[in-house]
Amino acid sequence: MKFAVIGGTGLIGSRVVKKLNAAGHEAVPHSLSTGIDVLTGQGLEEAVAGADVIVNLTNSPTFDDASPAFFQTSMDNLLAAGHKAGVGHFVILSIVGADQVPDLVYYRAKVLQEDILKAGPIPYSIVRATQFMEFIDAVMSMTTEGDTVRLPTTPIQPIAAQDVSDTVAEVAAGSPLNGTLKVGGPEVHPLDELGRITLNARPDGRTVVTDDTAGMFAAVDGDVLTTKGGARIAPTHYTDWLMTRPTHHRRPRHVEQ
Repeated sequence: MKFAVIGGTGLIGSRVVKKLNAAGHEAVPHSLSTGIDVLTGQGLEEAVAGADVIVNLTNSPTFDDASPAFFQTSMDNLLAAGHKAGVGHFVILSIVGADQVPDLVYYRAKVLQEDILKAGPIPYSIVRATQFMEFIDAVMSMTTEGDTVRLPTTPIQPIAAQDVSDTVAEVAAGSPLNGTLKVGGPEVHPLDELGRITLNARPDGRTVVTDDTAGMFAAVDGDVLTTKGGARIAPTHYTDWLMTRPTHHRRPRHVEQ
């Protein structure tokens, strides 16, 4: 099978391309760096020509009020190009619980992306994943002040990017679900506990203070970002994943909220 992997050079996309090609398929990565633009439509028809499946792993460059417009325009352009090319399956990656966090505009934008796909002309599959292990450092950086990391007790079910990629590749190579598959990591931790686990494994002089008003996850109500019954559970545990990561004694760069 031939796959057009849009956003195929990123964290998930590059792994999906590698996984599909290793299985004997033809997966071609496409991104701004390869000359396609999902907002203007530049290069899209050429990118999807002859493809059996489109895997769209592009992401909004910002998480603010501009994100809904990004997903609206990019999905409209990709669906039009895919339909014209006769593509038989369209796959996107979304977020577990996105529809349960209305106070975060980026999550509302991801729900919009899902809705556009569901209403489109191409059979589809949606993979909803929990929070990536690779993003925990950035989450901690956002709420770092001096030697203190302020984190809420929001339940998080971290999943490794490789496990997400394996699931996306498997779904893309199968028949369209015309529905949603949820996948999450094997354990749920309060976010403040995840911060402490991270700093115990890779100390950098910071300590975690519990603050249920801190950062974007303060807007999350209860355990809505965790999987419930019927979800696929990935194998990689956060503590095992941490042991495979290089140890950096430099503190992550502070990111303004």
